[in-house]
Amino acid sequence: MEVMNENSTLYSAVTMNLESTHSQVVPITLFVALLCVCLVIGHLLEEYPWLNESITAILIGFVVGTIILCTSKWKSSRLLRFSEELFFIYLLPPIIFNAGFQVKKKQFFHNFFPIMLFGVTGVLISTSIVAAGCWWLFPKLGFNGLTISEYWGTIFSSTDTVCTLQVLSQDETPLLYSLVFGEGVVNDATSVVLFNAVQKINADTLNSHTALGIFLDFLYLFTTSTLLGVSAGLVTAYILRGLYVGRHSSVREIALMVLVAYLSYMLAELFELSGILTVFFAGVLMSHYSWHNVTESSRITTRYAFATLSFIAETFIFLYVGMDALDYEKWKMSMLSIWTKMGIYSTVMMLILVGRVAFVFPLSIISNYMHRSGGDSSKISTKHQMVIWWAGLMRGAVSVALAFKQFTHSGVTLDPTNATMITTTIVIVLFSTIVFGFLTKPLVDHLLPSTSSNNSNTTRGDPGSPKEDMTLPLLSVEESASENLSRAKDNLSMLMDRPVYTIHSYWRRFDTAYMRPIFGGPCSDENHSSC
Repeated sequence: MEVMNENSTLYSAVTMNLESTHSQVVPITLFVALLCVCLVIGHLLEEYPWLNESITAILIGFVVGTIILCTSKWKSSRLLRFSEELFFIYLLPPIIFNAGFQVKKKQFFHNFFPIMLFGVTGVLISTSIVAAGCWWLFPKLGFNGLTISEYWGTIFSSTDTVCTLQVLSQDETPLLYSLVFGEGVVNDATSVVLFNAVQKINADTLNSHTALGIFLDFLYLFTTSTLLGVSAGLVTAYILRGLYVGRHSSVREIALMVLVAYLSYMLAELFELSGILTVFFAGVLMSHYSWHNVTESSRITTRYAFATLSFIAETFIFLYVGMDALDYEKWKMSMLSIWTKMGIYSTVMMLILVGRVAFVFPLSIISNYMHRSGGDSSKISTKHQMVIWWAGLMRGAVSVALAFKQFTHSGVTLDPTNATMITTTIVIVLFSTIVFGFLTKPLVDHLLPSTSSNNSNTTRGDPGSPKEDMTLPLLSVEESASENLSRAKDNLSMLMDRPVYTIHSYWRRFDTAYMRPIFGGPCSDENHSSC
């Protein structure tokens, strides 16, 4: 009798599991079909630069969400329930890794100082302004209930520069493209690191010591995450170069790069570091070294495979955002009046605008001063500063994910305050992506009407960056002490006069002399512009 009961219980459990699985298969099938529709429509609209894949996916999500909302009698507009774990574990890693893998390393490292200024220092400034503004203005609008860590504006400090990058050209405006692209990636990583760091803020213990502790925690997370990503990239390069895996199978080469990159991300999450920062620098190092140690077929495959995975993940996220914007339950749960909500949305948008102004233009002045002897092609012009400011106004996938992680549990919230913050984030993302996205191309065309003619001279070479002998040592044991001392004085003088260019020059010489013989890479930057 007991055996029959056990068999009956087992049968019931299996049946329920199959029914649950089938119920999940249906929405996943429809969502994959919608992704295919987004790809086809995006291709048909490719000749319209002002309408990119992000806007297309959001609009399709709107339409489908409306249909689902009507058919479900105003209960739900979603096919799938958003999970921050789904985003941070499965969707975000390929996006960030591809950003690091596809980056133009020569431009990225040459402009490393301004990129880090905008991507790190800029986030700290913008976050402080947004947080202080929300803390001061939200109660005046009648919106209360947020803790000090929830006021912190990291959710609204993460940018999405896709719209601007689709309008700019790497060949015509290499400096501007590098700054916009680099700031976008570093900004996302810094926002997540800072988001994790400020979770420890408590209103009762907030003082100068706490602020210093948060800053030190931020530096620790930033440094250790970067070192882990660099280590993962170097280990992969060393294995591929030493074992020459490609002589047996190109599949193993690609699999090793993918698995090590994902392993580095998961290790960072396991040790409570920043997986975004880790996987980004893993992608940069793999592209700089590992990519040159694999077969030609593997090089082509990795470029397109990583870009494809990133593209699908981004489309998935924006499609979901468009559908979730019509989630009736979240809007109904917020107890605030429509005018209070409009005040909150306008306040956050205004603070984002002010936050960008507060650091883009002052930090550009500092960057230009550091590049004062590097030639006009190294300077950030006023028009370029306007484009950088505009590019960072749009909010995207990372903002949505951080908001859901902060204010929901597996995509669900029963708290009116949390529901208000979720809907605010969605409105900011939709408004900035659609409205600012539509206006990006006209603005760029107005500010940079003849980029190709203006930059034709810069492509021939930077007059402030003369050719160097990359084999020339920094110091030599074969030369006398007086000659080494004289060279050291010259190097110090050049460092004081042209700090950014000098540091970049030292790195290139060190990379050529010591790193590439061990980890791989092209023999000379002069003959390989992709280095």
